[in-house]
Amino acid sequence: MAAMLVGVFGVAGALLRFAVDSWFAHRPAATSTGPRAKDAAGRTPQHWPWATLVVNVAGCLIIGLSVGMTGRLGLPEDLHAAVATGLAGGLTTFSSWTTATIRLLAESRIAAAALNVAANLLAGFAAAAVGIALAS
Repeated sequence: MAAMLVGVFGVAGALLRFAVDSWFAHRPAATSTGPRAKDAAGRTPQHWPWATLVVNVAGCLIIGLSVGMTGRLGLPEDLHAAVATGLAGGLTTFSSWTTATIRLLAESRIAAAALNVAANLLAGFAAAAVGIALAS
């Protein structure tokens, strides 16, 4: 039963991630993938991996809430696994985060790469802590 729940929740997380990626992809100045149109001065707008940051922070909040609810409300382990491993696991992305950071470094945007690392780590830790606090 746990494996089936993880799979169903994982599909939901992956679809949610796809929706977030798609939403950001339709904002040319914020997109982190795909071709970008040139601005009026003929420059290609700089990308920033907003979608990756949003899904990673949301996933940390979701896992924090699940951990807090498991401790406080006695959330069944199968449901915790479905939410934490399935939903949050399908939603979040370590590989896109690291690839976006490498891309920023390749563009010689050292400060932006450092900010991307710091933003994901700090906001992720904060979101997990808030989730645990809210659910505890």
